[in-house]
Amino acid sequence: MDGDIGSNGSRPRKPRRKNGRNADGDRAIRSTTSREGWEPRWLTPVNDEDLARSLGDNIADFAEELVPIAKDSIAGRSGDPLLLRHWQRELLRHIFAVKENNTFVHRFFLVGIARKNGKTALASTLPLYFGLFGDSGGEIYSAAGDRDQAKLVMSHAKRAIDLSPELAKQTRVYRDAIEFHRTGTLYRALSSEAFTKEGLSATLVIADELAAWQSRELFDVLSLSMGARRSPMMIAITTAGPRVDMTGTDSIAYTLYQLARRRIAGEHEDPTLGMAWWEADEDAYDNPDLWSHANPGLLSDPAILDIADLLSAKQRTPEAEFKTKRLNMWTASAAAFLPAGTWDACADPTLDLGAEDDIVVAFDGSFSNDSTAIVGCRIADGAIFVLGHWERPLDDLSWRVPIGEVEARMEEIFRNYRVREIVCDPFRWQRSMEEWESAGLPIVEFPQSPARMVPATAALYDAVVNKRLKHNGDSRLARHVDNATPYTSRHGTQIRKGREQNKKIDLIVAAIMAYSRAGSLLTEVPEKTPNVEFISL
Repeated sequence: MDGDIGSNGSRPRKPRRKNGRNADGDRAIRSTTSREGWEPRWLTPVNDEDLARSLGDNIADFAEELVPIAKDSIAGRSGDPLLLRHWQRELLRHIFAVKENNTFVHRFFLVGIARKNGKTALASTLPLYFGLFGDSGGEIYSAAGDRDQAKLVMSHAKRAIDLSPELAKQTRVYRDAIEFHRTGTLYRALSSEAFTKEGLSATLVIADELAAWQSRELFDVLSLSMGARRSPMMIAITTAGPRVDMTGTDSIAYTLYQLARRRIAGEHEDPTLGMAWWEADEDAYDNPDLWSHANPGLLSDPAILDIADLLSAKQRTPEAEFKTKRLNMWTASAAAFLPAGTWDACADPTLDLGAEDDIVVAFDGSFSNDSTAIVGCRIADGAIFVLGHWERPLDDLSWRVPIGEVEARMEEIFRNYRVREIVCDPFRWQRSMEEWESAGLPIVEFPQSPARMVPATAALYDAVVNKRLKHNGDSRLARHVDNATPYTSRHGTQIRKGREQNKKIDLIVAAIMAYSRAGSLLTEVPEKTPNVEFISL
């Protein structure tokens, strides 16, 4: 992988067939020709020529011939030859597609699949293959959000070496590393402390359960460590998780998922990014017939996964967790304000706010360590638009809201649109409200008290769930929606940010305020002047 693929600039030879017999000495059944389980729901394109040069079949043959099953499972007993299903072979072919110049098509490949589909066993074959047949002096790492998770892939690889005399002769196993004699390659498991990883020069990285990583810091360090290699590869094999990480921004896994989706749609061109993602539909939770969309192991011949296991898990697992772990569907957060997918279902990217539209503008402001939001709601149809947003950068602790810029933007909005009301919580921004009011802006106080916010929150929730609200898909507002969690008091349900202080919700708070007042103005009927009759006495 450093230099052309394989040692001495050539592709590795296929390994000799030695591990293809079962405990009785009979030839084990090899991969079937069934196509069940393939294709994934989302798959980045690879041209036929690059697929024809792929190392995927070499790796699959190596796995079946030299790598035994590490532990008892539905797939087989410990020590039995590994049997790759068709979808696993196709996955390897796509991951390790090779360009005409004998380097890999992809620099990063994201594999998304529900739990219990053999991810770890498949991942553990890769360090063994590239340790034996890859470049001299290679550096292979498995990494995860915590050290115990990172060691899972290495533990499978060590167990395979213990069970295979052929592998044992060509390796030396240490407590925290595996050394490959012929190539001098070292394979290590890494903990999550990114600051200790400077100076690495990775040829292959296995990023396990990337969706569970608390931030992108370790990912960035490992990506940079591949810079000196000519054809390195980072492979993330993960199950879906929350869309945002502990910093309050999109997680690295969800970011890459979105970029790959855009590439599939033709909106983003980066051929070094690949993805194969199995994912169930939104309505799959109560329909076991659709669970195979996230679980190709159900359709394998023979099967890797038992439907009874999934049915049992559904009975004892919260819905959000089952959807994430067993149906491989992204969730907004562990305790989301809105049901999964409902906000996205209201998006209409073609929405546009016209100068002639009557709107309510809501303002939710702060001075520091937070964000300030201006959101508009069209009275006629309840459509939501972000009109202004200022948020502290994560790396700038001295940041303050630019008050002058905020005040100027509000006056600009008033000049450019037909603003019926500007609703504000007067907390901390009383002076600015007085300035706007003296300039003729229609300021209306909207204190964020339970008496105001509980019915306003309920109104927006009901509108989203029943698809009566529309928005243009603004990613900043979507992130704040994802950050919002519900809490209930004796007054009713309101929203608040999650435990992490970096998770801002000001845009969705402003949207709640704007939608509430727009709905009131839409239904208000002007009072009629009573008829006055004079009676002559």
